[in-house]
Amino acid sequence: MLKFAPAVFAVERDYLVCARVNEPCVMWVEVGDECYYDQSNGILRSATSLHKIKLPQKSLDAARKYTVCYRRIIERKPYFSELEDITRVEFSFYPVEGEAPRGYHIADAHGRVAPAVRAARVYEESMGKMDFLILNGDVIDHSGKIENFDAIYEISSELTHGEKPIIFSRGNHDTRGIYAEKIADYTPTRGEFSYFTFRLGGIWGIVLDCGEDKPDENAEYGHTICCHDFRRRETEYLEKVCKNAKEEFLADDVTRRIVVCHVPFTRRYEFPFNIEEETYEYWTKLISEHIKPDAMICGHLHKIQKYEPGCPEDAFGQGFTVSVTSLLDYKNPYHAGAGYTFAEDGITVAVADSGGAIKLDKI
Repeated sequence: MLKFAPAVFAVERDYLVCARVNEPCVMWVEVGDECYYDQSNGILRSATSLHKIKLPQKSLDAARKYTVCYRRIIERKPYFSELEDITRVEFSFYPVEGEAPRGYHIADAHGRVAPAVRAARVYEESMGKMDFLILNGDVIDHSGKIENFDAIYEISSELTHGEKPIIFSRGNHDTRGIYAEKIADYTPTRGEFSYFTFRLGGIWGIVLDCGEDKPDENAEYGHTICCHDFRRRETEYLEKVCKNAKEEFLADDVTRRIVVCHVPFTRRYEFPFNIEEETYEYWTKLISEHIKPDAMICGHLHKIQKYEPGCPEDAFGQGFTVSVTSLLDYKNPYHAGAGYTFAEDGITVAVADSGGAIKLDKI
């Protein structure tokens, strides 16, 4: 029934336990004595291939285990529906804690699961087990087929086994295709929104979403996007987060602050990618003056690069390091990502590739 191990995504102060299934079923999660249901206004959902169950981080962090419970649907009728008996599958869970947690970053896999997983395992063999996973956009190649979303959950299952938290960010290729309009049904979001803050132990972070990387009217999209308005609303959200600093990034227990965004928007691009420069300059200003992150972690460029304040790529006066760590070879089964160790004396970056190489750097 479970196609992969569940993915446990961090969104704000909650987790979203997301489980892909092969057949219709109703589902809930048990944590201690509490039950958390995949429901819509009191109705258990079954007409979905991805169950999403929201529960408080503090509950699962304390319990360190959870049980996925489901009943397969035999026939769902207006009266006297027929369901199989309850199946329970228990998973251990390891919250992010300790003085130097490690997160592994994957972006731009474009549906190529095996090399992305191999690179992550190269990292773990050299640096130790990751404590959490960052999936930072374009993990799938596009949203034209519902089965494309399997890449997200297959990578998550292979690397976390349902036992470790995950941060998810949407990429620009994720916005393309008929199922892009249902992104909130198939990926973790804050309600309907793909931008949100999160907490993992002492790490505070914000996921930002640039949407598409060309103007809304570009022929490539065929009049199917309105990302300009989307970014305008996201700007309002970023302003709100900055005003709520004491409950967010300036909370007493925060030790590290990061920004996760697929597109490194702090640099200037050439036509037709030179969009929203005023918006991105304003985002950069807000982040630099208020959040002051230890790093912004990005993909999108299919490169391994680091942009320090004042470097030639710094278009808007960034006050933080931008770390771009995703490399893909379309013609060969090759991928590179990076692990980030968040220690008291700084962030160590270990770039790992599917060929077995690893290279250390420091932020």
